[in-house]
Amino acid sequence: MLVRVLVTGATGYIGGRLVPRLIEAGHEVRVLVRRPERLRDVPWAASVDVVEGDLGDRAAVDRAMAGIEVVYYLVHSMGGKDDFESIELSIARNVAASARDHGVRRIVYLGGLHPEETRLSRHLRSRMQVGEILLASGVPTIVLQAGVIIGSGSTSFEMIRHLTEVLPYMPAPRWVRSFIQPIAVRDVLHYLIRAADVPPEVNRAFDIGGPDVYRYGQLMNGYAIEAGLPQRPIAALPVLTPWLAGQWVNLVTPIPRRLAVPIIESLQFDCVMREHDIYEVIPPPAAGLLPYRTAVRLALEREREGEVETSWRNAEVEGAPSDPLPSDPDWAGHTVYVDEREQHSTAPSTQLWRIIEGVGGENGWYSFPLLWAIRGWADKLTGGVGLRRGRRDADMLHVGDAVDFWRVEAIDRGSFLRLRAEMRLPGRAWLELGATEDPGGGSRYRQRAVFFPKGLSGRLYWWAIVPFHDLIFSGMANRITAEAEADAAATAHEQEVTKW
Repeated sequence: MLVRVLVTGATGYIGGRLVPRLIEAGHEVRVLVRRPERLRDVPWAASVDVVEGDLGDRAAVDRAMAGIEVVYYLVHSMGGKDDFESIELSIARNVAASARDHGVRRIVYLGGLHPEETRLSRHLRSRMQVGEILLASGVPTIVLQAGVIIGSGSTSFEMIRHLTEVLPYMPAPRWVRSFIQPIAVRDVLHYLIRAADVPPEVNRAFDIGGPDVYRYGQLMNGYAIEAGLPQRPIAALPVLTPWLAGQWVNLVTPIPRRLAVPIIESLQFDCVMREHDIYEVIPPPAAGLLPYRTAVRLALEREREGEVETSWRNAEVEGAPSDPLPSDPDWAGHTVYVDEREQHSTAPSTQLWRIIEGVGGENGWYSFPLLWAIRGWADKLTGGVGLRRGRRDADMLHVGDAVDFWRVEAIDRGSFLRLRAEMRLPGRAWLELGATEDPGGGSRYRQRAVFFPKGLSGRLYWWAIVPFHDLIFSGMANRITAEAEADAAATAHEQEVTKW
């Protein structure tokens, strides 16, 4: 049955994969997002109705809810703020009330698998309470409770992957002995899509999981087998608290502390289905639920082929500045520091742009790698995302993409790129890179770093790094233009050889 659907969390890992599948199934899809420009480059953007707004704004939620039959609630915080629980519950009540008042016939919520009669972590407790609010809304609701989700780009998969790959011997916290029932992202999407057709009398939570139950340590060694790595000896250490383990995971994986800690807190308990009633309401896929190692194999294949649809990397960073860079006239009254560089290149602007769009990740930042590495590790040590977040695609960038500890805020492909800093800073920072044709021939490279300091600490921070600007920013301009010229020369040589 085709329905009018509202998806919240459409820019997230699950929502970004659910929307195109709902469209493919023939549903009419609307999304509510805070920053519509983040959808500009997704392939399904023109096929959805986009409403701009925040879930905490009842007027915006009402606009999005008008005429909707099914609501997918796919948003939750990972605990970046002390009051995240109260914020989550307030938002859930807002959505529940609006859905009821607009006659929505079904809410579908993706919650977390958790044990009963156990003191839960704040993260799991909040997700459980959100589910309870939606179930009590008066709108028939299905709460799908999943544990570890395995798919290319998922937080759980990346954590397993990096924990396994980094160390040949794994001194690990005791939660490596916990039993886990992972589920493939493909199967999560199956249950979400089919939940829209469940009869209205169904109003309850269901556990969902894949066919395998392993200890967490076995998940890591299952990954090792599929990745062609030796299995790792694992020793469970009882002394590592969830907080300490979060710092450790933050250091040895790209997963930032704000994500690692709530995940680890959730792993203190066995994460296994208590009941299998979902099979009576929504049958498994015709081909069956994917075994864990098959899901890992498919995730690795997707990454090798460059077909990662969505990634944890592109989730918004809690506490990072979300407002776009004010235009230059708006700087009046602000304390602002700017470092501007401009350089001529003999390469055409197309070649220069190719280098600009490829910055970060494996390509690095074209200047003094040691200083960038030190800044990345300093960010990780203070709970930030660090440099190893990388980028989703090696060649192309889109608005909203993560690039190490930056976020793509604006892109005019072929000429302009603006990155917003998401590292830990006493202020707000942006980096702009541009390429234009030079009237005298070749191209012109423009680079601008902008910093809005916060208080005295922000000002001291800027002046402390000023001595390094020539090493970092000047070196970056020189290397990027030189790389573009070398690339242009190589292209010209290949064309000459081909001609002969």
